[in-house]
Amino acid sequence: MQEKILGALTRRRFLTSSAAVAAGAIAGGHPLLARALQAQQSAPALGIVEQARATAATAKITTQKLRGRVQVLMGSGGNIAVLAGTEGKLLVDSGYSTSRPQLTEALTAISADPLKLLINTHWHFDHTDGNEWMHSAGASILAHEKTLARMSTPQFIVAFDAHLPASPAGALPTQTFAEKQNLKRNGENIRLEHYAAAHTDTDLSVMFTDSNVLHTGDTWFNGMYPFIDYSSGGNIDGMIAAAGKSLSIATASTIIIPGHGPVGNREQLSQFRDMLVGMREKVADLKKQGKSVEEVIAAAPNASYDAKFGTGFLKPEMFVRLVYQGV
Repeated sequence: MQEKILGALTRRRFLTSSAAVAAGAIAGGHPLLARALQAQQSAPALGIVEQARATAATAKITTQKLRGRVQVLMGSGGNIAVLAGTEGKLLVDSGYSTSRPQLTEALTAISADPLKLLINTHWHFDHTDGNEWMHSAGASILAHEKTLARMSTPQFIVAFDAHLPASPAGALPTQTFAEKQNLKRNGENIRLEHYAAAHTDTDLSVMFTDSNVLHTGDTWFNGMYPFIDYSSGGNIDGMIAAAGKSLSIATASTIIIPGHGPVGNREQLSQFRDMLVGMREKVADLKKQGKSVEEVIAAAPNASYDAKFGTGFLKPEMFVRLVYQGV
């Protein structure tokens, strides 16, 4: 079924449609993957991972102080949270491996504390590709148990026609959990919780409870339509549930780090959830009427949302296809 629905949008057509919004994607929070999609038009022999790594080698990393000891690094794959202190640095996600020099420079500028713990919000390569070098630098790796399972075996992301081999041993999580995990590092209480299958079936949230900073991973793309990886167990209903769970954790003063896009707040996350709910209802109603995915796209159920969410990584047409697949 997945191949049938997404197959209507052939690999070449998908890459072309993605490249058409690359300028918006670069501004909207997923620049490396957008440039990789562009590059594939002229060098299709290289896979999307290789293209993204090549782009990440020269990516600019920016550092943003949030609250307490928590900061965020942006520019290499997903947003990377950093908690520094005398017990060593704790990081959430590792970006692309080829950004190691820039990330090392940014981390050193924050403090001289060594890397001690890396948490992966999910298995996708733009959040875990730097695992191996961070592990070699001294970090143990903590993730959901399904992240270990997926990284240990070859994966295929249908939407990108991306075949990914099993990760090297040094990149694999060294500690896993099933539902919840509580930590204390550098004076900060940290709560990890697994989301039901949403962006993937490996997603988790990281709440820095004392600083009131929440990292949602890719269950939230701030200011853009999200990618839902059905190949990895994700689905639209799970995305809605994950947004709701994050909203139940956050307060009006919580600083929220999305997987991609600028750091935001509860109100922005609430608007994102409302969009997901609205799109699901509209697309499901049209599908129940017997309309094909092409007919649903033509009906433009996304029209009222495009101004706010339609200039990011995913073109609106592709997001409609993803929602249609899940209802």
